[in-house]
Amino acid sequence: MATKSSRQTADAPESANLTTLAQLATASYEALECELRATIAALQDQALRFQTAIENISQGICFFDAGERLILCNRRYAEIYRLAPEQLQPGAALREIVERRVAVGTSATNADAYLALARAVNSGTASGNWTAELADGRTIQVCHQPMPDGGWVATHEDISELSANRLVVDERISLQTLIDLVPDYMWVKDTESRFVVANRAIASDSGRDSTSDMIGLSDFDLHAPDLAQKFRLIEQQLMRDGQPMIDEEEFVVDASGTGKWFLSTKLPLRNVQNNIFGLVGIARDITARKQAEILRDGQAHILEMIAKSAPLEDVLERLMRLVESQLAGIFGSVLLLDKDGSHLRHAAAPSLARDYTDAVDGAAVGPRAGSCGTAVYRREPVIVADIMQDPLWQDYRELARPHGLRSCWSTPILSHQGAVLGVFAMYSMTVREPTEAETRLIDFTTRIAGIAIERKQAEDRIHFMANHDVLTGLPNRALLEDRLSQAVLYAQRYDRWVTVVFIDLDNFKFVNDTLGHNAGDELLKTVASRMVDCVRATDTVVRLGGDEFVVVLFDQPANVDLVSETLQKLRAALAEPVRLGAHLVRATASIGIANYPKDGTDPDTLLANADAAMYRAKEFGRDNFQFYAPEFNTRAHEKFVLQEELRNALARSEFTLLYQPQVDLRSGRVFAVEALIRWNHPTLGTVMPTMFIPTAEETGLIVPIGDWVLHEACRQNKAWQDAGLPPLTVCVNVSARQFRERNLIDRIVSALKDSGLEARYLELEVTESLIMQDIELAVATMNALQSLGVQISIDDFGTGYSSLSALKTFPVARLKIDKSFIKDLAADENDQAVASAVISLGQNLNLRVIAEGVETDDQVAFLRRNNCDEMQGYHFSRPVCAQDIEELLGGGRKD
Repeated sequence: MATKSSRQTADAPESANLTTLAQLATASYEALECELRATIAALQDQALRFQTAIENISQGICFFDAGERLILCNRRYAEIYRLAPEQLQPGAALREIVERRVAVGTSATNADAYLALARAVNSGTASGNWTAELADGRTIQVCHQPMPDGGWVATHEDISELSANRLVVDERISLQTLIDLVPDYMWVKDTESRFVVANRAIASDSGRDSTSDMIGLSDFDLHAPDLAQKFRLIEQQLMRDGQPMIDEEEFVVDASGTGKWFLSTKLPLRNVQNNIFGLVGIARDITARKQAEILRDGQAHILEMIAKSAPLEDVLERLMRLVESQLAGIFGSVLLLDKDGSHLRHAAAPSLARDYTDAVDGAAVGPRAGSCGTAVYRREPVIVADIMQDPLWQDYRELARPHGLRSCWSTPILSHQGAVLGVFAMYSMTVREPTEAETRLIDFTTRIAGIAIERKQAEDRIHFMANHDVLTGLPNRALLEDRLSQAVLYAQRYDRWVTVVFIDLDNFKFVNDTLGHNAGDELLKTVASRMVDCVRATDTVVRLGGDEFVVVLFDQPANVDLVSETLQKLRAALAEPVRLGAHLVRATASIGIANYPKDGTDPDTLLANADAAMYRAKEFGRDNFQFYAPEFNTRAHEKFVLQEELRNALARSEFTLLYQPQVDLRSGRVFAVEALIRWNHPTLGTVMPTMFIPTAEETGLIVPIGDWVLHEACRQNKAWQDAGLPPLTVCVNVSARQFRERNLIDRIVSALKDSGLEARYLELEVTESLIMQDIELAVATMNALQSLGVQISIDDFGTGYSSLSALKTFPVARLKIDKSFIKDLAADENDQAVASAVISLGQNLNLRVIAEGVETDDQVAFLRRNNCDEMQGYHFSRPVCAQDIEELLGGGRKD
C-alpha cells in the first residue's frame, strides 16, 4: 500500500504537466491556425490583385508547369487565339490547347512542331522570342521564358498594327517584373486611393528607391495638396460610379521638380461579387508631344504676329518665352546689329536680369567679344561651354558671374541673302554644350527671328520710302502735311508762331543741263544737308520735288526779326560753294515765308501763301526772301473764275476723253486703256487735268465730272465691242471725293446698265493715300465693287503709305507704280530699288504690277528684267482719241 500511494503521489504532478502542455499545444495550434488563415487570406487577396492586374494587361499571358499543363492564363490569351475561356481551364495539356488552336485556325504550325519548339526553348535557361503569322493575317509576337522548375511563362501579343521596331521584352518572370519593365506608369490602388501595386517607373519618378516603398502611400505623400486632392476626388468618383477614366491629360511635377504631362487611364477593379475593391491605372508620358504642340501653336502665333505687323520687340519676346517653355534652365536672348554694323543692341531677353541686359546692350562685335559679338564677327555659331574659363569671355565674364550664367551658345541671325541681322543666344547655369534637341531649337529660333527682323526692316524701308525723298532722305510732301498739322495744333494751344519757308533753287535747271543730272543730284543732296544743319531737331526740312524745298520752323516766338535771322543763316549756308567734280558752284534760292496765324490758320493756306511769296521773290530777281502779303494772291481771283467756268463746262459738254493704251510686257498685247479727261476751253484751248482737277476736288465738282467720265468711258468701251474690236478693259480714276460718296456703287451700276458694258471690263483706279484715309470704309467699298465684278487697282503706288498687313486685305487686282519712280529708272539706283520692291511685293501678294510713265527702251528693258507685268506710257502711245484707239486695235477686229 505504501508503494502504491507513493506511486500515485508521483503521478499527480506528471499528469498536471501533461495537461498544461496540452493546453499550450492547443493554444499554439490555434494561434498558428489563425496566423495561417490570415496569411492565406492575405495571399488570396494579393493573388486576386495580381489576377485582376493580369486580366487588365493588353498582352496574353500563360503559365505552364513542367508537365506541360496550364497553370494560369488571362482572358486576352483566349481572345488572341479565338478560344473560349472554359477551354483553357487549369490543368489543360499544351498539346490539347495547340490542337484546339489548329482547329480554329490560330496556330501557325501543327501541334507536333509547336511542342518541339516549346520543348527546345525549355531545354535551356534562355528565353525564346518568335513571331507567328496566323492564317487570318494577324501577327503574334511570343516571348517564351523557361522557369527553374521546368515550367515556363509566355506572353502573346498581337502586333499586327504595331511598328516592326517595337522592343520585345526579354524577361517576364513575374507580374512585378513585367510591369517594372513597362516605361509607362502602372499602379493599383485600394478604395482609399493608397498604392498596393506600383511599377518601377512611377516609383523612380516619385523619388522612391524601390517599388515596395510605394505601398501604402497616397498622392498626398507624392504631390502638392491641391493636385493630390484633385486626383483623390477623381478616383473616389470613379470607384463610386464604376465609370472608367480613359485617356485624360494630367500634369504632375515629379520628385526632381520637373513638370510632366501624362495621358492617364484609370479603371475600377471588381471582385467575383462584382464589388469594386480598388482601381488600376496606367499613364503615358506625353510631355514631348505637348511641348511639340506648344511649339507648333507658338510658332503659328508668332507668324501671325509678324503678318499683322506686331512690334518687333513683342514678337521677339514671345519667341524667347516660347523657347524657354521648351527647355529647363535655359534663358533666351536676341541682340540686333545696329546700323553701323559694329555694335549689338538689346532686343529681347525676358528671363535675364535687367542689370545684365543693360550691361551688354551696345556690346562690340569682334574676334574676342564674348559668344554673341564673336558669332556675329565670325558669321557662325559660337559655343562656349564654360564662361568662366573660355578666353572669349575674358572681358565679359564678370558681368555674367553675379547672375550664375555658366555657358552661352550664340548663333548669328541671317537674312535670306546671308546678311547678319543680329544674334540669338541661349544661356545655361551649368557648364555644358547644347544637346541635340537644343541645337534643333536654336536653328528653328534663328529662322523665325530672321523672318521677323527682315519683315520689320522691309516695312521700315517701305514706310521711309513712302514718306521720304529717295535722293536726299528728307521728308516728302506726304510727311510734310502731318508735320505741319502738328506744328499748327501746337501753336494754337500755346499761342506761338509756325513759320513755313518755301525754297526754290535758282537756275538749278542750268546745272542739270550743263553738268549733268548726277551733278544736279549731288547739289540737291548737299543743299539738303546744309539746310538740316541750319535748323533745330524739332524743325522739318522737306523736299517737295525737283529743286523745291519747304522748311517748317516749329514753336516760333512772335518775332519777325528772329525768323529773319534763321533765314539769313539758311541763305548763307546755301551760298557756300559746292564742288561738283571739277567745278565749284554757288547755289542761290528764292524764298517765300508765311507765318501762322497771320498768313493762314491751316497747312494748305500756309503752304499756298508761302508759295506765293516765293514767286514774289523770283519776280524781285531771285536770291532773296519775301514775307507773304495778301496782294500776292492774285491767283485767288483766277481760282474763283476757274470754279465758275468749271460749273458751266459740264453743261456745255466742253469735256472730252482721251485713252492711253496699257500693254502686256510679255506679249505686247493691248489689254486695257486708261480714260484721261481733257477740257476744251473756249478761249484757252485744251486744258490739262492738273490745271482744273484740284479745283474740282475742292469745290465738289469732281463728283458730277467723275460721273460723266464713268458713263462716257463705259459707253465708249461698249461701242468698241459692238464695232467688233477685241474686248478690253477701260480704267477710270476715282477721286477721294467720289470714293467717299455714299451712292458711289449706285452710280457705277447706273453707268454699266446705261452702257450695257459687262462689269469685268471696267477697272477703277484708286490712290494708295485715298485708301489709307479710312481703311475700314475703303475695304467695305472695294468689296462691294468686287462683288459687282468691277476690277480695282491701286494708282500711284509707292507715293503713299500702306502697311503690308493692311495691303493684303485689299481686294485689288493690280498695283500701278507711280511715274515719279519710272522717270529716272534707267539711271537712278533709288528708283530702281523702289520699282523692284513694288514688283516683288505685287508678285508675293499675287497682284499684277503695271508701270506708268514708261517712255524709253531702257525703262522697258529694266521692267522686263524684273518681271513687271504691264506698262503704260509714251513709249507705246500718247493718250489718243477714241477713233485712234479703234484704228490701233483694228488689226484684232472680230468680224
